[in-house]
Parts: sequence; structure tokens; C-alpha cells
Amino acid sequence: MKKIWAVAAIATASMLTPAAAATPLAGMPPVLDQNDIYAADRPNQLSDVVKNMPERVYVPNHSSNTISIIDPKTFKVIETVKVARGPQHVVPSWDLKTLWINNNEGNVLTPIDPLHVTVGKPVAVHDPYNLYFTPNGKYAVVMAEADRQIVFRDPHTMKIKKTVSVPCQGVNHADWTKDGNFFAVSCEFNGEILWVDTVKMKLVKTAFLPHTFTKTPMPQDVKISPDGSTFYIADMMSNGVWMMPANQFGKFTLIKTGKEAHGIYVTRDSKTALITNRGEGSVSVLRFADNKIIAKWKIPGGGSPDMGGISADGKQFWVSGRYDNVVYVFDISAGKFLTKIKVGKEPHGLAIYPQPGRYSLGHTGVFR
Repeated sequence: MKKIWAVAAIATASMLTPAAAATPLAGMPPVLDQNDIYAADRPNQLSDVVKNMPERVYVPNHSSNTISIIDPKTFKVIETVKVARGPQHVVPSWDLKTLWINNNEGNVLTPIDPLHVTVGKPVAVHDPYNLYFTPNGKYAVVMAEADRQIVFRDPHTMKIKKTVSVPCQGVNHADWTKDGNFFAVSCEFNGEILWVDTVKMKLVKTAFLPHTFTKTPMPQDVKISPDGSTFYIADMMSNGVWMMPANQFGKFTLIKTGKEAHGIYVTRDSKTALITNRGEGSVSVLRFADNKIIAKWKIPGGGSPDMGGISADGKQFWVSGRYDNVVYVFDISAGKFLTKIKVGKEPHGLAIYPQPGRYSLGHTGVFR
């Protein structure tokens, strides 16, 4: 693997990010296992909040302005609901009680009650391309892509608490350090990564991903390793994921996965990550122990796997087919493609719900 450095500091920030603070973010639930921040995500380990919710797959069809609701037991679409323009992602709230539809073109967040599977009244939020929650549940964090802002909001009312302007285009995906004090953010349209202080709600520094081809890198999903030591950043233009040590911001090492690497999902045993390669219709399996690609699952005839999630029992991986108007289902234990389900036009960040975990960091379901 090729090791490359590419760092740009903000203000007087040092070349390397100091090791994560020993004191965890105030109000964040304690880490159950220091070697595995996903220890609460074991198969069927549902919290009392979600255990009575019916299992459904919620698919935002971006160009159809609808949500397809699928029963995962029958693989059938049981309802199609009209929503505001441009639904991008379906995001579980920090307290696990609500799913938020990100309608960035309609400038609203639309709530779903996952207990009764009903859609509620939209809340006005400008340009909500993606949505996260701080690990202590204090703030919702809206990635306002077109506005070039990270907006900290009340997690319930969505009222603005602080707006952080960013120097990049396409602010998009994120994940937090083990202690919750910082989070890394991808900017897809200029190949930049941001480092943000959770408490101060402040951009600390930035770094550009290395150019491996003539095209500018295009970072997408961000996910931290189970032991909290390493961030993984999917890059569509470099056809793989970059590793970045959590305590060495801007130090990047590329792992090739497949054409247009896009989404990253940690399996329920915390041993591997599933990486969607949107440009070649495949899913690569990365083993955390040695950072090796140990398998590749191909979609018969090709496809465009984008964003999704893992079933509560850990047996299936559901992911949208962004440019094929379908949802793909993979059998994780067998390591193979199962089926595809027809949905609306341009399905994007689907959420399968409920899932194990004590709280949600957002996106299509990042639980700890």
C-alpha cells in the first residue's frame, strides 16, 4: 500500500492532531469495550426503545420524491409515500425514536414514526443533504452541502445553535473519534477532509486527499475502526478507501477496493467492513485485523450499489442501486448476492430499521 501525506492547517494548528483527549465527551454514553466501539451493535441486541418496532426498509427515491417502504421478510414494497423534493437519506435520530428524511431540495426534514410506520409533518431546515448527531445527543449536525455549511441544531426542534462555514465543496459524510471530542468530515467535490471540534463546534484543520490520478479525489463515506484507531474514507475517484490514523490527521494510506468506492458498513461482529463499489456493481469485504480485502461480492449483470445498512440479525446487507432504480440484498454469511427489488427513481440513502445499538450518530444508521 502506498503511504502519502497531504495536510493543510487552519490557523496555528500543528501538523499532527494530538492524541484524542483522555476525557470522553461530556454526556456521551460510556464506551462498553475500549477495543470495540461497536460492542452494542451485536445481532438482535435491540434496545427497549426499538424492540417493538416492525422491521422495515425505508428507501428515499431522490428523483421520484417518494419513500418506498419494504417488508424485508417478503422483499415486497408495501407502501410508497410522497414526500418533499429531493429525499437523500433516511436517518435514525440519536434517541432512536424518529427517522428523519433529508429533503435537501425541498429544504425540510420529514419525520417518520418507525413504531407506527407513519410520516409526519415536515420541519423547515435549509439544505439538509445529510444529518448526524453528536455522540452525547446534544446537537443534530446538518451537512448543508450546497450552502457549504455544517449547522449544529437542536436534535428535536432543529432550531439552529451554531453555523460553521466550511472552505470546501460538497460537505457530506462524517464519523467521530472514540472519545467523541472530534469528528472527521468528507467534502466530495474538492477532495478535502475536515477535522471538527465537537464541543467548540469549530473547524480545527483541513487536509486534501492525495491525487492518485488526474482527477480530483471524491471522498464519500467516513467510518472509524472498532478500536477507534483509524478512520476509513471511501473515495470514488481513487477506487478505494483511505486509512487515516485518528491521532495523525492528514496521513493517508490507500486500500484499493473497486471502481467508485462509496459506502462503508461495519458488520455485526466488528471484524469486517462492507464497502460498496458503485462504479462496478460490487461489494468489497475489508478485514480490520490486517486491512486486507478478503472477498468481493458481485451483482449479476452489474449495478450501482450506493448507501444502505445491515439487518438487525446481521445476516443481510441492504443497499440502494442509485442508477438502476432498485435495492440490492446480499447474504452476508454466504457472501453472495440474493435479490433486487424495484423501487422509485434514483434511490439513495436507505435505512433498514430497527437496528441494535444504544444511540445513533445518524446517516443511514451508525450505532454505538
